[in-house]
Amino acid sequence: MDRLNGCSCRFFYLRNATTNFSFSGTCFTLPQVFKILGAKSAEGLSLQSVMLELVALTGTMVYSITNNFPFSSWGEALFLMLQTITICFLVMHYRGQTVKGVAFLACYGLVLLVLLSPLTPLTVVTLLQASNVPAVVVGRLLQAATNYHNGHTGQLSAITVFLLFGGSLARIFTSIQETGDPLMAGTFVVSSLCNGLIAAQLLFYWNARPPHRQKKAE
Repeated sequence: MDRLNGCSCRFFYLRNATTNFSFSGTCFTLPQVFKILGAKSAEGLSLQSVMLELVALTGTMVYSITNNFPFSSWGEALFLMLQTITICFLVMHYRGQTVKGVAFLACYGLVLLVLLSPLTPLTVVTLLQASNVPAVVVGRLLQAATNYHNGHTGQLSAITVFLLFGGSLARIFTSIQETGDPLMAGTFVVSSLCNGLIAAQLLFYWNARPPHRQKKAE
């Protein structure tokens, strides 16, 4: 009995720890937002990668709401979605495409309303969630390719990348325990692998700087 109680206590603490870490994920991408604003540049960030990340977060949020999953199993997706769409706008803004960015925000809001309305069939919502895996994989590979092509990671925030990596690992556990949905758990497994790739590149290119910064340094 004592052994069983000990296992239960360890499970309880592990679950609380991973849940708390996951909830702290509501701020994971804020360092990226602040870094872009501070540098007044989005150099090194792949807009396509950020948009695909937005697709994945939107799919998770809409799928979870539609299936009445507990907020604790998907809540951070809402906050990450808001931060990610902000990054999308900032990337466009600092590329001189502010009007295009505003139009994008309006279109996204409209699409989100339609997805959350009764007009959208459950099959469409499920397909959107299923598309998360390819969206995450392609998005991360695009960012990895951008890093490789540039030879540096530009304004990519190391804090955000490492927090997202840890958060996706924690989410594997919480999604299994709280939803029992293999589609949700599988999404976070793939997300962890892809986030790990970007984290590895950050370490590899840690001392690399964009060409114009090298010239200033010289």
